[in-house]
Amino acid sequence: MSVFPWAKFRSTKGGVKLHALLDHDGYIPRFAAITDAKTSDFCFARTLTLPAGSIIAADRAYIDFAWLYRLNKRKNVLVTRLKRNIKYKVTERRSVLKSKGLTSDQTIILTGTKSNECPIPLRRVGYKDPKSGKHYVFLTNNFHLAAKNIADIYKSRWEIELFFKWLKQNLKIKTFLGTSRNAVMTQIWIALITMLVLSYMKFLAKLGQSLTQIQRILQLNLFKRQNLWELFNPLPTKHKIENCQKMLFNFSQL
Repeated sequence: MSVFPWAKFRSTKGGVKLHALLDHDGYIPRFAAITDAKTSDFCFARTLTLPAGSIIAADRAYIDFAWLYRLNKRKNVLVTRLKRNIKYKVTERRSVLKSKGLTSDQTIILTGTKSNECPIPLRRVGYKDPKSGKHYVFLTNNFHLAAKNIADIYKSRWEIELFFKWLKQNLKIKTFLGTSRNAVMTQIWIALITMLVLSYMKFLAKLGQSLTQIQRILQLNLFKRQNLWELFNPLPTKHKIENCQKMLFNFSQL
C-alpha cells in the first residue's frame, strides 16, 4: 500500500483485478476489464451480453441462480461446478458410461431459499478424473450435449488459467514500471494488445510456432529489417550462400 496507495485491497496490500472472457475459438480474450481487487468476479460477468447459443464455462464463484435463469432465457448455456451447500431434489436419473469416468447424470430442481430465482430444471453431472482420481460435480442448464461433453467443456476452462500464466511470464506484468494508476493500467493494456497482435500475426501468416517462440524471436530481432516470413521460416543454408554471392556480385558492379 505504501507504493500503490490508490489500489486499496487489504491493510498492507494493494491490488487490481483483470477480468477476461476467453474465446474458445483461438483462446484470445473477447472482453476484458480492469477493476480494483475488491470488485467481485460476478459483477463483471453480469455486464456481459453474449449471443444466443453461447456456452460459458466458469468456476463456482460465478454461481448465481438469478443470473443463470437470465442466461437460460437468452438461450445461453452455463457449465460450472456445483457447490456442496446447494440444496436440490433429483427428479430423473440417466445411465452413464462409467468407462469414460462418468458417475452420474441427473435432472434436479433447486429446493433452497433462493430456488425461486431459478425455477427451471437443471442438470447435475458427476465425473471422476482418471488421472488425478478427483471427483467433480458439474451444474448446467444444457440437456442436449452428452455428459462427457459437459465435463470436457469445464475442463477447457483451464485455458483461462494458462492465459493469465502466459501473460505474467512473457509480457512482464509481475512487476510494474510505474506506481501511478495510469502507469499500471497502461502496462496491463499494452500487454493485452501485444498478445492480440502476436495471435493475429500467427493466424495471418499461419505460423507453426507458439506465441512464446514468436515473441522471443521478435525480441531478438527487434531492430533488424527483415521480412517476417523469412524471420520465422529461414531459407536453407544453400540459398543463403547464393543470396550472399549475388549481393557481393551486385556490390562489385557498383
